[in-house]
Amino acid sequence: MADKVFTVLDLLDMELPEHSQLHLRCIGGRMSLSNVIAAPEINRPGLALTGFYESFTRGCVQLFGSAESAYLKKLYDENNTQSLAKMFEYSIPCLIFSRDLTPPDNFVILAESSGCAILKTDLDLNEFSLRLMRVFANVFAPKKTLHGVLVEVYGIGILLTGHSGVGKSECALELVERGHRLVADDIVEIHCVNGNSILGQGANKLISHHMEIRGLGIINIAQMYGVGSIREQKEIQLVIRLEEWDNSKVYDRVGNNMETLDFLGVKVPTIEIPVKPGRNLPIIIEAAAMNERLKARGYNSARDFNQNILKWIETGEVQNAYYGMDDSY
Repeated sequence: MADKVFTVLDLLDMELPEHSQLHLRCIGGRMSLSNVIAAPEINRPGLALTGFYESFTRGCVQLFGSAESAYLKKLYDENNTQSLAKMFEYSIPCLIFSRDLTPPDNFVILAESSGCAILKTDLDLNEFSLRLMRVFANVFAPKKTLHGVLVEVYGIGILLTGHSGVGKSECALELVERGHRLVADDIVEIHCVNGNSILGQGANKLISHHMEIRGLGIINIAQMYGVGSIREQKEIQLVIRLEEWDNSKVYDRVGNNMETLDFLGVKVPTIEIPVKPGRNLPIIIEAAAMNERLKARGYNSARDFNQNILKWIETGEVQNAYYGMDDSY
């Protein structure tokens, strides 16, 4: 479920990009725009119009296409509307008519008296259904907020984590300087999409592309580096945990044991990078991003290295080098 109540008015007021706009407008039941959309589902009430309600889905949007609208008009023309009143006993938040279709006036009056809002769109049924399901997938997706910096490096979404002051923002700033993109600084909101992807974005769109640099203050990345240096949201494909170098700790030097973090039920690969003066973190992160892209294409550097070592051992060359008189090995 969504973190907050999602109403019909919220659906009407959503700011969406051009290719995702719903083109909705209210044509009746304005007093019911506060109705809660409780389920991320769309129902076409064809069977309900015939009087069959045994499997009717309550609490979700009811979508009328050309077929439903034509049958609704036929019911009113034949004065056979006894079953329509029962539809509004099922807590319907709103009715939506596609293709700019207009319902009969008597049906609008019935819906308004039952506390149901009526909307319509100029989109055809299939296109509107696809767009609305994408909206619902985002609105009703599980969400949480994290402390970190989200950047896009070579097309890979990387979440930088670590305790305050470890250098996450400074590292992200250097990455932006190198031509990569900032998604969010400090507070990252993540949500699960389709059950297998984690999308991240700024928790507050007004300040998500600002960055706090200690000693410098707040800077606006979009204004300083241009709109090409930012991105609204990005799938998190890798988590890099920055921590201060600990001489007593053994760090991974081969890369065989890839750890993961669980975000909303989705496991995301994570690596740990120790921080100390002299280490070029941005170039290490760039290498990690390119390595992740190689893994996505089926190539694993650590696995290939191990296989080559095993082949070398099998040839006997290593034994000759170890037991031979040449001590240069």
